[in-house]
Amino acid sequence: MTEMTVSLPDSISEAEAKVCLAAKLFEWGRLSCGQAAQLAGYSKRTFIELLGKQGIAVLNYSSDELTNDLNHA
Repeated sequence: MTEMTVSLPDSISEAEAKVCLAAKLFEWGRLSCGQAAQLAGYSKRTFIELLGKQGIAVLNYSSDELTNDLNHA
């Protein structure tokens, strides 16, 4: 694992920066939900709740995929 050092303004906590980084890497598909939760320092369930508060979808389903799945359920 690669480590890096980042200087943050006093107005941003380390925890907040970790969540933002993890959420963005998850949104871009670079980390799985579990990996992103671990990076952020939260359980997977709590991280999913944080994603929801940031408006980031956990499931990336198109409306066509959802309709198809519902028709075959």
